[in-house]
Amino acid sequence: MILSNPLVDSAPVVLAGMNIDPPADLPTPNVKGEQTIVLAGGCFWGIEAVFEHLNGVSNVVSGYSGGTAATANYETVSHGTTGHAEAVKITYDPQQISYGQLLKIYFLIAHDPTQVDRQEPDSGTQYRSAIFFTNPEQQKVAKAYIDKLNKALIFREPIATQLVPLTKFYAAEDYHQNFIDRNPTQAYIVRFDLPKLAQLRQQFPSLIKKG
Repeated sequence: MILSNPLVDSAPVVLAGMNIDPPADLPTPNVKGEQTIVLAGGCFWGIEAVFEHLNGVSNVVSGYSGGTAATANYETVSHGTTGHAEAVKITYDPQQISYGQLLKIYFLIAHDPTQVDRQEPDSGTQYRSAIFFTNPEQQKVAKAYIDKLNKALIFREPIATQLVPLTKFYAAEDYHQNFIDRNPTQAYIVRFDLPKLAQLRQQFPSLIKKG
């Protein structure tokens, strides 16, 4: 299996048979009910769409994390001075998809984790790569996975993803929600986000919702 994204210079380099699964995961028997994970990695439109397609994911909300309620709006966040990152809050059933599997899609499909304070044509701290963990277990699994990917030289550059405790997540404006479903022909979407969905279908068909 070759994972590649022609739009990203530091796309993952994965050879057939290479183990790209996280070295550890949250133990499913100890997880009761739906869980959440907050991830940032560039414009939230594309990340939202990728995770909405995954089996076991019941809801994905685009929003802001890392700053205060007073600055949690698109116009202010776009200045890159609020501390916020454009992020998505993913609600999922760990009996159907694990935290580790979500991280695998995050690192290998949803964005380029080696870019610092930017993603594709967008630049600024609001486009940084970050995992906002809610407990030490989430942090530990994510850290171990980053270490594994770096050690295996999966990417041409070191992973720049920040591990940050989640303090608060603020939902973005309504017009940002389900953006790709409502704007599939927008030029930005066609160039930067639809290829991610195509790659997801090609590389991880078993994780995609049926129908």
